[in-house]
Amino acid sequence: MDRQRSDDSAQRFSAYLDALAGVIGHAARVGPMRDYCTGLLLPCERKSVEPMAAATAPGQTSAQHQSLLHFIAKGMWSDAAVLGKVREAVLPQIESHGAIQAWIVDDTGFPKYGDHSAGVSHQYCGQVGKQTNCQVAVSLSLANHNASLPVAYRLYLPEVGASDTARRTLAGIPEDIAFETKPKIALRQIEWACQAGLPRGVVLMDSAYGMDLSFRKRLTELELTYSVAVRDSTLVARTLVDKPIPNAKPLRADELAKSLPQRGWRTITWRDETNTPLTSRFQRVRIVVAGAGTGAGQPTEWLLIEWPKGGAKPTKFWLSTLPETIPLDQMIDVTMMRWRVERDYHDLKQEVGLGHFEGRSWRGFHHHATMCIAAYGFLISERGAFSPSGYRSRSFIKEFAISESYRPGGFHAAA
Repeated sequence: MDRQRSDDSAQRFSAYLDALAGVIGHAARVGPMRDYCTGLLLPCERKSVEPMAAATAPGQTSAQHQSLLHFIAKGMWSDAAVLGKVREAVLPQIESHGAIQAWIVDDTGFPKYGDHSAGVSHQYCGQVGKQTNCQVAVSLSLANHNASLPVAYRLYLPEVGASDTARRTLAGIPEDIAFETKPKIALRQIEWACQAGLPRGVVLMDSAYGMDLSFRKRLTELELTYSVAVRDSTLVARTLVDKPIPNAKPLRADELAKSLPQRGWRTITWRDETNTPLTSRFQRVRIVVAGAGTGAGQPTEWLLIEWPKGGAKPTKFWLSTLPETIPLDQMIDVTMMRWRVERDYHDLKQEVGLGHFEGRSWRGFHHHATMCIAAYGFLISERGAFSPSGYRSRSFIKEFAISESYRPGGFHAAA
């Protein structure tokens, strides 16, 4: 990035923060908001309050620390309003490279010591690949091949924490937040996105959500198409011209895959979120899922199967309501977009510190995530202004610096 581009980026960043300031509420919050977002984009090793205070106000670190901490942990501003302004600014940049193609449901974990933070419990954490003490957030992202943006984000509250009054009080969990499964949280996010009129895409999610029959039915009621991962044990029966084959015995998805003719497997190449070409073998069949309905009204779906060449068995399975006429390579291209969000969560965590919040409160957790999404949204906007292959967030963050004219936003207590 040359100096002129750096200066231009700083000007665009300032204008972007001005737009966020319009929905942040009390004027006393504007300065800390600008400083917090700025700190998230600086090349600090850790994006928690103390190092960001030192980076944004090196001569007044103690006062800046208190200002940022109050803003993020206690500030009475709306996450929904700020995320709405981020969408307003960033979605047009994403769509300049093509229409929204996918709604991606995902959850992400944050290892956490102790048991007093909101939502913390011993549960599966994808970041470390095992059960551990952590927090987990459920999100909905809108995506095309150029970028994805989280538009809804909520901490999962395990049942043990939801019923513990003392822990709820300590973490400041709102009274109206009750235990909900992760699929239920995700479905609420999708229903909200439909009501908000966000540009629609194919719903993509892993098997933790895809196996939920009621979830898939609700997506169909909402007139949303999906392509969702399921387990190899899913019971399905083949159909004939989209009608159940008389007396067809349901089979496990892996058993059905093994019964398919070898000549039906096709080698397909697609590109992952880093634009790297990947190749594997696929086959698809029209099926009905056991228990999904009865008789002539039983819904018919695609079962998409991946079986890498030389592999001992099929490895992945998806159920999809994509059109009957969609070419196989296009089906795979859309389905594999779920991995787009993995790259973006990597950047959110590694580059803008999504997992670096050290507080314990419900409000602080969500406020920090909102600011991280806002900062990341700006990076997406910057990428959108240049060649997608030549402008990644990592290079921008390494170059981002406070201009000589920058001054901290003030050390008053945020309202």
